[in-house]
Amino acid sequence: MSASRRFFVETWGCQMNELDSQRLSGLLMQEGLLPTRNPGDADLILLNSCSVREKAEQKVYSRLGEYRQFKRTREALKIGLCGCVAQEAGRRALTRVPDLDLVLGPARVGEIRGILARLEQGERIVATGFPETRRYDFDAVARDGSHKGMVTIIEGCNKSCTFCIVPMTRGPERCRSMTEILTEVEHLVDYGFLEIELLGQTVNHWRDPASSLDFADLLRAVAETPGVERLRFVTSYPRDFTPRMVDQIGHHSNICPYVHLPVQSGADSVLRRMGRGYTIQEYRQLIESLRDARPEMALSTDLIVGFPGETDEEFAATMRLVEDLEFSSIFAFKYSPRPGTAAPRLGPPIDEAIADDRLQRLLARQQRIQSRLNRSLEGSTRQVLVTGWGRKPGTLTGRTTCHRIVHFPAEDEVLPTALGTFTTVRIEQALPHSLLGRAIASPAT
Repeated sequence: MSASRRFFVETWGCQMNELDSQRLSGLLMQEGLLPTRNPGDADLILLNSCSVREKAEQKVYSRLGEYRQFKRTREALKIGLCGCVAQEAGRRALTRVPDLDLVLGPARVGEIRGILARLEQGERIVATGFPETRRYDFDAVARDGSHKGMVTIIEGCNKSCTFCIVPMTRGPERCRSMTEILTEVEHLVDYGFLEIELLGQTVNHWRDPASSLDFADLLRAVAETPGVERLRFVTSYPRDFTPRMVDQIGHHSNICPYVHLPVQSGADSVLRRMGRGYTIQEYRQLIESLRDARPEMALSTDLIVGFPGETDEEFAATMRLVEDLEFSSIFAFKYSPRPGTAAPRLGPPIDEAIADDRLQRLLARQQRIQSRLNRSLEGSTRQVLVTGWGRKPGTLTGRTTCHRIVHFPAEDEVLPTALGTFTTVRIEQALPHSLLGRAIASPAT
């Protein structure tokens, strides 16, 4: 493909997909292609997909149908399906979408440069599966934005949760070495990133392939890297959180007081059917230890309602858990059966109307809790990492260390700052899902 050609990447799903898209973009630019924000101008369109829920997968195929229209006027256009839907569907995607040229699984992202010439020759390509040897050129990643440097530390998942398709779409766990991770972190700091985010489906199950070092050791090493002002990580698995990891969070002030810790249900009986491997009492004890280590700790979680066989009493247990633990935010969804998982064999799905009602009741309760928690921050000053311009003209948006979104006016006289830098904001008003404030000249305490 010549240097005049352009590509468009659309990303659906989690931070892992975001980083995969940044990798794809960087590798394509090394081959001379230029990015475009308009798919109608592209010579190569890649849709990086998520298959965690059925509705998301359906939307992906609908979007591919929209992109097919561009081939009517641009016969040379190539369209690729990437990510988890690509891995799950494989060659079937070529049959379902006749104009599709490429099916690229997440473990094959590093091969995109070698695939380009084959696409140019008119070959329809399926590159899925999980090769033992994979190329990861972190210095070729086209980092999207200036505020956060994401680093994959572990790929895949070895868990066997009965509802989850991730082990099939992302493959078995594969850890990168401590040396390679720290080299990438130092590269990002040199580039100017102040915040580092460690990524993995089960990030706290990371183990160094060459030693006995675990995630607690990695947290310490990254937190002590000069220039790392903020350190985050996602997603953590409750059963894999050890006291040593909690100690590191309490010891290093630059490890953000925010942890995403999916619980999925508040009932032990549902957790057993899900194959989660922990009890609600163990989960509560872990939350207590995290809050003891960092009293300002904010926690978010994932919840599924309408799991096969979920009774009114089991759903009530989830509502009690949300009320008791006061999560700063939740990601709640109706159960969605996924191909190849065990959950559909556990019993018939909950009636759709009942599941809808439970989801709405759960979200309404969480909104009351979030509103109360956010109001408690009114009048405080917070260090905010500026992440972009707000939707309202003349405003900026950013994140606190506890991962709250803050919107504030862009006032030059007190803002010696730019995207990707810190400023101090006084919180003036709390909304259910964000905070409103004003930048001030004095530092946060």
